[in-house]
Formats: sequence, structure tokens, C-alpha cells
Amino acid sequence: MTTLDTDVVVIGAGPVGLTLANLIGVRGHRAAVLEARHELIDYPRGVGLDDESIRTLCTTGLWQKIQPYTVPHHVVRLVNGSGQVLATNDPRTQEFGYPRKHGFIQPLVDQELAAGLGRFPGATLHFGHRVTGIEDRGDHVAVTAEELDADGNVTGTITVTGRYAVGCEGGSSFTRKWMGAKFEGKSPSTRWVVVDVENDPIGTPSVYLGADPRRPYVSIGLPQGVRRWEFMLHDDEPTELVDNPAFMHSLLKRHVPDPAALTVINQRTFTHHGRVASDFRRGRVFIAGDAAHLMPVWLGQGWNSGIRDATNLAWKLTAVLNGDAGDSLLDTYTQERRKHASDMIDVNMAAGTVMKMGRVSGKLRDVAASALNVMPKWKSYFTELRFKPMPRYTAGVVVDQTTLAPGTAEAAFKRGRLAPFVDSAGELSPVGLQFIQPRVNTAQATDVLLDEVVGDWWTLATWGSNPTAYLSPADLELVRRHRIKAVSFMPEAQRAWAEKQYADSPVPVTVVGDTTGALKDWFDVRACGLVVLRPDRFVAAASLTVQAPKALAAVAAAGSFAAVDTAEETAQTLVTEGIPA
Repeated sequence: MTTLDTDVVVIGAGPVGLTLANLIGVRGHRAAVLEARHELIDYPRGVGLDDESIRTLCTTGLWQKIQPYTVPHHVVRLVNGSGQVLATNDPRTQEFGYPRKHGFIQPLVDQELAAGLGRFPGATLHFGHRVTGIEDRGDHVAVTAEELDADGNVTGTITVTGRYAVGCEGGSSFTRKWMGAKFEGKSPSTRWVVVDVENDPIGTPSVYLGADPRRPYVSIGLPQGVRRWEFMLHDDEPTELVDNPAFMHSLLKRHVPDPAALTVINQRTFTHHGRVASDFRRGRVFIAGDAAHLMPVWLGQGWNSGIRDATNLAWKLTAVLNGDAGDSLLDTYTQERRKHASDMIDVNMAAGTVMKMGRVSGKLRDVAASALNVMPKWKSYFTELRFKPMPRYTAGVVVDQTTLAPGTAEAAFKRGRLAPFVDSAGELSPVGLQFIQPRVNTAQATDVLLDEVVGDWWTLATWGSNPTAYLSPADLELVRRHRIKAVSFMPEAQRAWAEKQYADSPVPVTVVGDTTGALKDWFDVRACGLVVLRPDRFVAAASLTVQAPKALAAVAAAGSFAAVDTAEETAQTLVTEGIPA
């Protein structure tokens, strides 16, 4: 029996497990990844990458290596059986710093995520390790795995102990079954065959969703000259039929003149699922990604939803491992992520219904789509991706904007409470939403994305003023203890003045020049002058500047912050971490 100790045991070396392990490593903790296979999956699966996920990949420090395997501005067109465009999804805004939609090659991205673990001395990746047991021992967890040779024979056993374990091993998750969580939802019987070919014979760079009553299909242009098709199999067509070249050529004949000339690099059959686990946590054990939820592929959200899980859970695990927060912080993971995953499943299931309509219902759909396309408001609803539910946390590590009560943001969402302060999207409060990421200037950098300035931990930011102005000595101790970065957003023309004016603040203040006006516009339409940003860049609290002490205290309560040390202990912590006292 071999033993290994770590901080977080990650079960499964898919994109979610690898991203989680990188996020744990980049924040200074250990992670051991156990994978039953002997190598990463080498066939393409996910093909859609969101701007939210890119922010996370930037946090891992791997975006520059991953970017060559992506293509930005992946336009999606829904067409009927005659080729008529019913709706176009082409969002051109970049609120979070990057184009909203990218195509990508998943195996190559996974390889970079796996290689990235080599940067951290405490991160290990173990192939050929099949997990067979999990034991929650109260103050730590023990995971048992069989060591397998290349033929699948068991050659030994290893026990990996850690503070926490996270199952990221896919839809048939051993971890979820060990937890006893229900896997609620539907698994439609509809089957699809996926075909990937090299040297793209079509060359159109984006995506077509073919809502053809005769046979729905998908055609996708991917990086590095790859073309993907997906075809629905009818109920009377056995799955084995896809092994017949003549049948596959008949599917492709409508798209290319000579299917026999194509070089196929991947062909697989799959069934869509719409399921979500009843809980994402049991004690010291969690699930993430497909282990926690499965969704149809229509909006390309399976991969991205898993990355959202890793992003949400990683900073919370880090806070607890650091001693910055109590274990109860981890309860907010299910609270925040489950509802959004469920909402995303519903939207994807509805999209599938639109795709698979028969001849009569399909004609009604086409007429309705044509009518909506002449109405700018409805047309933009599809073009700008407004139908996709953005993550919005109304409970968890959030503070209500109207009451400053911790743990909830419901009151601020009741229409009229903040009127007339309603933003351009009709939102009444920014709390629980992801903060924007424009390009900015500072004394040290010019024309950089905001995340590069604020970092990947807590931020206390104000518009046009010193964020420390209303903080008491006790508040300042909290800021120091929890390494909260103080930031002042300013018009670029005032940045030099603010840098000089705030030079002697009780904690360092980073002055950020708003060169595009995006930050001013953001604060201008929301009833706040101060925000507290979480490590995942979601808004934990928003208030008037003078309410900074109360907002900060509420965030500390919602985030289960550990108590502030004595002055002597705090001073020693700051010296150790190189932070000015």
C-alpha cells in the first residue's frame, strides 16, 4: 500500500479537474490528480469556449499557451431545411475583456492544462489510478485507488489523503454515487453521430445549427482546419449503422460533393442528457463538471459550466486552506452553482426542442422566426446572446444592496427598490454578477486588462475616491488580514493627481485610470460608488462609498471570514507575506 498526502485530491483529469488543480496550485496549495486512463482523452469533445472561461484560464496563467488552439467570434446561425437563416448569434460586446464566443480544440487545451501542473512542486498527476474508495475521516479525507498497468491489470493500491476531495470524473462519477446524491433530470433517447475531418472541405469559419425536419444537423468550423458535423439518428436507425461507410457518406453527401475523399479523424455516437445532482457537497467531498451536471451541446455550455464550477470552488477551498475562512464557506458552492447549472440545462433542452421540430411545427417556427427578425429588440435577444442565463448569485457570498444584509441579494432584485438606478440590461443591482474587465492604465502598466491589475483575490474598489477614506482601524486590520486589495477607479485625466493624493493611505491604494469610460459608465447606472469583488471577480457587495465599513463587515460575514488576528500576529503575517503594514 502506497500513501501520498496533499491538500486537495482531484479525481479525474478532464478539463475541470485539471483547471481546478491549476487554480489550487497557482494560489500556493497542493493538489493530486488521479486519473483511471493512462493518457488524456485524445478525441475532440467540447468545441465552444466562453469569455468567462478565458478569464479563468488567464488566472491559471495558461491562456497564452491555450490561445493558439482557439478562434474568436464564433458566429452561430440557426437555419431551417431550406438554408434560411432563422436566427444569428453573434455577440460583439467584450464586457469581460475577450470576445464572447470562441471555437477551440479540446484535446490540445487539455494537454496545456496538464502540462501546466508541472509549474507547481505540490501538484501531481497520476495516470492509471482508478478510484475505488473514499473515506471522510472528519478532519481529512482518504481516497483509495487501484494502480493499473497498460492492460488494465491491478498492480498495487494507493491511498491519497487530503483536506478535501473533488470528483471531476464525468457523468458516471464514482464520487457522486459515493455521496448518495440524486442525478435528477432527463436523458432523451435521441442519438447523434459526430464526425470530425481534417483539411476543412467547406471552409466557412463559424457554426450552423441545421433545424432540418428531415434530419437535424450541426456544422462547425474549428481551429487548425478541422470541420465537425453532428447528425441526429432517427429512432428506427440502429446505432451500429454508423459503422457502415455507405450510411455515413449518405449523411455527408448533402454537405460535400465527395464524402469518400474526406479524412476522418474522429467519429463517435452520443446521447444528450439534461441532469443535475441534488447536492454538490457531502462533508469534505465535492463534485464538479459532468459529475455534477450534464447538459445538451446546443449552446456549447457543458465545458464552460464545468470551468465555472472549478472557478467557484477553487477560491473557496483556497480561503479555507489558508485559514482565511471557515469551512461553512464551502456550503455556498452548491448554493451558488447548482441553480445556474440547472437554468443552463433548461435553456439547452429548449434549444434542442427547436432543433428537432417536425415538418408542421418547423414551418410554424420558421414563420415566427421571420416575424421576430424584423423586430430589433427580439432580434438582438438572439444576436447578443441575451437568452443565455448569466451566472447570478442571489444567495451565498453576496450582500444585499438595499439592506446590506449578508448571504442574500434578493431584496435588491425586487423591482422599484433601486429605481431609477437600472442598468442598460434592466438589472437593478450588480451584486452576484461578474464585474466587467475593460482595458486600463496604472502607474506600472499601460493598456492592460483590469484583472492583471487587481489580481485574483479580494478587491475593495471605489469610483473617484479613496477606498480607505471611511474605514476604521478595525476595518483596515480586516483588509490587511485578508489581503484585500484597495483600488480607486479614476478618469485617466485624474490618475496622476490621485496617485499623489493617496500615496500616504493607511493601506496601499492602486489607482486605475479608466481610459475607455467603461468603468464610469458601469458605476453611473448603478446605485453604488463602492464594490467588493470576490476572487472569482463576482460582485460580493455594492454600496455608497460612505457605507464601506458596513459593506465590508457584511462580506466578512457572508464569506465566513476568519477573525482578525491580534495586532502583533497581523504584523507578523504581513512581514512574512511581504505586505506593508
